[in-house]
Amino acid sequence: MWPDSRILDLLSIRLPIIQAPMAGSSGADLAIAVCEAGGLGSLPCAMLSVDQIRAELGIIRQNTRGPINLNFFCHTPPAIDAEREAAWRRRLAPYYREFGLDPDAAPAGSGRTPFDEAACQIVEEFRPEVVSFHFGLPEGTLLGRVKSSGATVIASATTVEEAQWLEAHGCDAIIAQGAEAGGHRGVFLGSSIACQPGTFALVPQVVDAVSVPVVAAGGIADGRGIAAAFALGAAAVQIGTAYLRCPEALTGEGLRAALATARDDHTALTNVFTGRPARGIMNRLMREIGPMCAEAPAFPMATAAVMPLRKEAEAAGSADFSPLWAGQAAALAKPLPAGALTQKLAEEALDVFRRIQG
Repeated sequence: MWPDSRILDLLSIRLPIIQAPMAGSSGADLAIAVCEAGGLGSLPCAMLSVDQIRAELGIIRQNTRGPINLNFFCHTPPAIDAEREAAWRRRLAPYYREFGLDPDAAPAGSGRTPFDEAACQIVEEFRPEVVSFHFGLPEGTLLGRVKSSGATVIASATTVEEAQWLEAHGCDAIIAQGAEAGGHRGVFLGSSIACQPGTFALVPQVVDAVSVPVVAAGGIADGRGIAAAFALGAAAVQIGTAYLRCPEALTGEGLRAALATARDDHTALTNVFTGRPARGIMNRLMREIGPMCAEAPAFPMATAAVMPLRKEAEAAGSADFSPLWAGQAAALAKPLPAGALTQKLAEEALDVFRRIQG
C-alpha cells in the first residue's frame, strides 16, 4: 500500500506517521492515541524530570502495546554569561513593570535538560522501541548504551551535512526537518538559520546522501503533504502542528485559539522564548523585541526570565508572552481526536497515490 515500507518494518508500525514530540504540548494521552491508530507516538522528555518520565511511561505502557518513541535534547548547556543575562533582564524590565513585577527578581535557569546518565538509565529500564534526539546525538558511551538497550535511534537533521554526520554516528533513520517546521530548529553543526532549506528541497537531497530511511518533517499537515514527501523519497513523515488541536494534546488555550485563526504568513522564527530559533505564531513579545533578539541569552537560558510574564499574561487570558510553537501549515490543523486524525492522514495520502496511479 505504501511506496516505501522501510520505516514500517524498522519501527514495527502500521502507518508511516510519527507524532512529533512537542515539549509542553504533548504527553502520554496523545502518544497512546497515535500508537493505537497505528502510528508512532512520541513522548518529549527534555522538560520532564526523571520521575515525570517514569510516570508518563507507566501510563503509556498500561494503555498501548504499540511501539513508543522517547525524545531527548542533546544541546550543550552554555556557560553562564552574567553580562548577557543582565542585558536580557533589562530588555524585559518594562514588561515586568507593566505587570507590577520586580525586574530585579527575574529568575534564572534553563528549564530544559540534555540527555544524561539519568535519562540513559530510564531508557535501559523501560527499553522504549525508539529513542530520538534533537540537536545532534549524545556522547558515544551514552549512545552505545541506548543502542544496546535495543532501541532504534533516529535524530533530526536540517542539512545534508547533518544527515550524513548522523548516519556516520549510528542513526538508524534520519528526520529531515525543513524550515517550515514548528518548534526548535534541530541545527547542531553550526548556528546559522539564514540558509536552512525547506522540507521539499531538503528531503530529496538527504535521500540521495544517506542509505538509511528518511522521515520528512515540516509543513506536512494533510495527506497531500504525506504523498508529496513519499514522492521525494521519504519513507515516513513526522507531523506535529496538525496534532496540536486534538483533545488529547496538552496545547494551552492561547495556542489553540491562535491555531483556530492561523494563516500561512502568521509564523516566524524567534529566539525570544528560549534563546534558540524556533518557529511559532507571532505574538506581542515576538513583534516588539524580535522575532530574533541579539540580547537573548544562549539556549536554553532565555526561558526563565520570560516565565513570570507568561504566567501573568496567561492568567489574564492573553498569549502575548507565550511560545506559540507551530509550523507554516498551521491553518491546515483540524480539531479531531488524535486516532481519527492519524487514520485520516493515512487515508488521504493513499487516496492521492491511487489517483496518481489511475
